[in-house]
Formats: sequence, structure tokens, C-alpha cells
Amino acid sequence: MNLDDIIAIDIHTHAEEPCDTCRDDGYNEFQTGMANYFKNPAGAEGMLPTIQDTAAYYRERKIAAVIFPVDAERETGFRRYHNEEVAEIAAANDDILIPFASIDPHKGKMGVREARRLVREFGIKGFKFHPTFQGFYPNDRMAYDLYEAIQDEGAIALFHTGQTGVGSGMRGGMGMRLKYSNPMYLDDVAVDFPDLKIILAHPSFPWQEEALSVATHKPNVYIDLSGWSPKYFPKILVQYANTMLRKKMLFGSDWPAITPDRWLADFEKAEFRDEVRPLILKENAMRLLNL
Repeated sequence: MNLDDIIAIDIHTHAEEPCDTCRDDGYNEFQTGMANYFKNPAGAEGMLPTIQDTAAYYRERKIAAVIFPVDAERETGFRRYHNEEVAEIAAANDDILIPFASIDPHKGKMGVREARRLVREFGIKGFKFHPTFQGFYPNDRMAYDLYEAIQDEGAIALFHTGQTGVGSGMRGGMGMRLKYSNPMYLDDVAVDFPDLKIILAHPSFPWQEEALSVATHKPNVYIDLSGWSPKYFPKILVQYANTMLRKKMLFGSDWPAITPDRWLADFEKAEFRDEVRPLILKENAMRLLNL
């Protein structure tokens, strides 16, 4: 990766499709709900980009991208995209893609072994957690062995926070419980794993101030700005990004739900200070990822 040519680093992109290209029962309805929530066509079968499509899209724009699947097999029944496959395709496109993985912490010791192996053998740089999608409180001790492995291996833990498009508008919210994604639960994780680099993903509606509080108080906690257009960012989020948290805010789109084209166009119009913009777009992520 030639960082001199890269204009930005998108810390939050998804490798969406499950294994073997065959959609599981309920997956079409889930993706349709996501597409309705984000007002894009990606839910229709054949409309989600492949990892290769993602690489080509980002390469054309000279934007690097952290890409990951989400392992929610236990909670949803949807087969996960194999972490090894995501890592291998990312390695073939390592001029533009940075591989993260995802392991449901309910997998216990098996998940711990997998995490260590993925870092050591496949170059995985971090792990994506989605407490609502995976059905757990982030400070549940059940997950602590996995966090310890990630911390030991020098990798990053990225957590969804706040409301989610997953299950939005579906009967019973597809069984998704929003309570799990309150960022305050990650304050415990930041205390118990002080050397673990933690990213709180998204503006954390309706817990924005909790997220800002944790990131301000704990030196190992960062915030990514994915999942929302910047024109909808709460004023207090922009205020902290311009001041106290200017070195801890990260550009993220939430591709393919939101494209970087849309995010960056709205970012240009938002009230961020000129000296803060390059920190958010590239420099903070370079430091966090040790690039």
C-alpha cells in the first residue's frame, strides 16, 4: 500500500455475502430491510458488491478500506463469510484493502484459537463485534478470553454502538435488542483491557454522550464516524471531533450501506475545522493501524 497515494482510509466496510453464495432462509428479508433503512438498492439479490468489487471501487478513488464480515451465526442462523476467505481476497488486493475478521464471542475457546491463528497466519489487523447482531453485552465475562487474545496479538477490537439498521422495520426487529449496543458497556472493557485498541463504531444514537465520555476518559478508545451521513451528525459530536477528540476520530462509511462518495461529499459541507479534516480522513487511522 502506497500511503502517499492514498487520500483517505475508510475504517468501516463490510464483506456482506455469506458462504457458498447461497442465501440462507430469512437473509433476503434481512437485506431488504437494511436497504430500506439506508435507502439504497443493495438488498436485492445480486446487488451487494463482492470483495473484489469493493477493492476496485476503492482503488479507483485512492481510498484504502478496512473490510470485515460479521459472525452472527448463533443469533441469526446466517452462515458467516469465512474469515480466511476474506483475508485471502484482501491479501490479493493489499494495495487497497486491510483485513479485519469477526468471531462471535459465544464460540468460546474455539473462537480464541481462531483469533490467534488469524492474526499470526492471515495477517488480520482487527476484529469486528456487533453486540446487537451477536446478542451479548460487551462487558460479559464470556467474551473476555477473546478480548485477551486480541489484546495479546496487538490487534484492534471494533464494536458496533447505538441503533442499528439490522432488523429495522421488521417484525419484532428481527429479534435484535438495541440495549446491547450502549457504548457505556465498553467502558468496562477499556478498563479491564487497557492495552486493547477499541473503536466505537458510528454516532451512538441514542447514547452519543456516553460514547464521547468513554472516548475522552479512556486513552485506548476511538470513535469511527460510519453509518451516518455527516450532515446528520449531532452538534456535540462535531464539537468533540474539532477539539478534545480530534486525534481519536476516524473516517468510516459503512459500505455498502453508505458509499464513501456520499459520506465525503457531505463531510466537505459539515462544520469540521480545516486542520482536523486530514486527521479524521487518514492520519488518525494510520497511527492506529501502525501503517
